[in-house]
Amino acid sequence: MSFKLPDLPYSHDALEPHIDEKTMKIHHGKHHQGYTDKLNSAIEGTDNEGKTIENILMNLDMDNKAVRNNGGGFYNHRLFWEVMSPDGGGEPTGDLADAINSAFGSYADFKNKFSEAAKGQFGSGWAFLCVHKGGKVEVCSTPNQDNPLMPGVGCGGTPILGLDVWEHAYYLNYQNRRPDYVNAFFEVINWEEVSKKYAENK
Repeated sequence: MSFKLPDLPYSHDALEPHIDEKTMKIHHGKHHQGYTDKLNSAIEGTDNEGKTIENILMNLDMDNKAVRNNGGGFYNHRLFWEVMSPDGGGEPTGDLADAINSAFGSYADFKNKFSEAAKGQFGSGWAFLCVHKGGKVEVCSTPNQDNPLMPGVGCGGTPILGLDVWEHAYYLNYQNRRPDYVNAFFEVINWEEVSKKYAENK
């Protein structure tokens, strides 16, 4: 079984003006497709063939750069598309809101912490909100296509929200203004989907 590029849950232009159509087409159709194809090549004929991406990443040999980079790229981008929506924005509610308030003090404090993780990641990488077993949430950043499912990376736990801060994710529209892109991301977060992932993984 090989991995397939997941369809976007909305049209390429649905997140405008926050994330532009041209960036979405290149990011999804070229970058994510590339990670998918290279991941399939890297696992073909190995023990990883037929496993879920989560299983592959949690049991990863970190020296296997092909699977590490492309497996991370496949998983991270899939999460990224899922946690955005043209109807997004606002604030989380219910159990996720309670967990965020417990961990960070308030939604505003969480937003600042997550934004700083994204803006402060040197070079290419990601910012994540992760949930640990028991329901505690934590924010961290990772370099390149690493993610917290991998051994010894980030804050551990399961990512339920991820923001891509590679330049290819924003440069056409925001150039070097990464903070503006990070702020725009909060206008399209699909908190309903993030809450669902929280409930499934706590």
